[in-house]
Amino acid sequence: MDTRKDALLPEISPSAGPQPLFPLLAPSPLTPFTNNTVPKLSGLCVLNFAAAESMMSMTSIDCIAVFAQFLANVVCCPQLEATLVVLIGQYSKHSNMLALNGTLAKHCLSDFEQIMVGQGASDSLRQICSIHPSNLTAASCPVEDVNEFESTVDAPKLLAACEKIDLVNECCGQICQNAISEAAKKLALKAYNLLSMDGSHVLSDHSTRVNDCKVIVHRWLASKLDPSRAKDVLRGLSNCNVNKVCPLVFPNMSRVTHGCGNGIKNQTICCNAMESYASHLQKQSFTTNLQALNCAASLGMKLQKANITENVYNLCHISLKDFSLQAGIQESGCLLPSLPSDVIFDQSSGVSFLCDLNDNIPAPWPSASQISASSCNKTVKIPALPAVASGQSGLHGEDCMLHLLFAMLVILVIFW
Repeated sequence: MDTRKDALLPEISPSAGPQPLFPLLAPSPLTPFTNNTVPKLSGLCVLNFAAAESMMSMTSIDCIAVFAQFLANVVCCPQLEATLVVLIGQYSKHSNMLALNGTLAKHCLSDFEQIMVGQGASDSLRQICSIHPSNLTAASCPVEDVNEFESTVDAPKLLAACEKIDLVNECCGQICQNAISEAAKKLALKAYNLLSMDGSHVLSDHSTRVNDCKVIVHRWLASKLDPSRAKDVLRGLSNCNVNKVCPLVFPNMSRVTHGCGNGIKNQTICCNAMESYASHLQKQSFTTNLQALNCAASLGMKLQKANITENVYNLCHISLKDFSLQAGIQESGCLLPSLPSDVIFDQSSGVSFLCDLNDNIPAPWPSASQISASSCNKTVKIPALPAVASGQSGLHGEDCMLHLLFAMLVILVIFW
């Protein structure tokens, strides 16, 4: 943890590449966990799971049972949702339909879960990712036929904007996102006879309908791209939303407000309270570096509203890593990269994923005039991906990989 009270935070462009990091040695992994069982399928699902076999395998690893709830918002759920989109997109190639009916959706989601669990994924994915059979239907979007879709939207323009996106700049430039929104609005308008309906009724459900139509647009795009390319696009788009928010739940702050509020009378008491509070945040989930920035801003504003005016982040040496799950023998916060990443599973070495153990950026204390945290307007150096410093001996590979111990997370689950 950076203990300098006057650490400078250099300004960078969000598109800047990662600077070299000095990786710490990671602990050796335990014997890998596997659960290869034969799934019991309904035989009634119309989806061709083999069409996205590689992607489904990746999903089962990203949602591996022990880690699923800790990786849910950043890795597991975005990957799971993208996989379902690709499966229906592939299905539309021969069915001409971009959605399933309610009955088929139930069978297919059940079969999908059975396959995932059979490959080692959590058996609670519906709860963890809030997935329901309705997520496989058209919901309120009035268009699900491919021909009607392509006659309603500017299909060539949409494909040109989204067939390959810039993962670093899309969240700010929104080239593909704007094209998707434009197409979804055109689809949603087909539900209304604007001459016979009053405007207030149209507006009341239009937003939900547009969002449902965006899913239809995603499926159409997935039908035009190979599964690997579709995954990159879908994960890139979801990451724009992932990095906008703080996924952490802030517990009661009474001890912190008592120790640090109304002028700090005792720095030790204040910092002990802050460290204790941070330890509760560190048991919730892994976060990306940009999410951690949002979490730091959110907590800072809550503390300020509680009459804590002094920069307690600086006073108590709170860094961005304190807003993510602690892992490994280093007892250091693991910040995941802001760009989409996957869990890596190897039969001999176990489970690992990209984790920046050296991002010792002090948590920025929000100013009164601060605009909400945004990846398009950062004054803190946040690399998109961890990079290994050149000239480091005894380290192999191009990325810093954190091999997590299953026991570490099991202990967290049991005792907290």
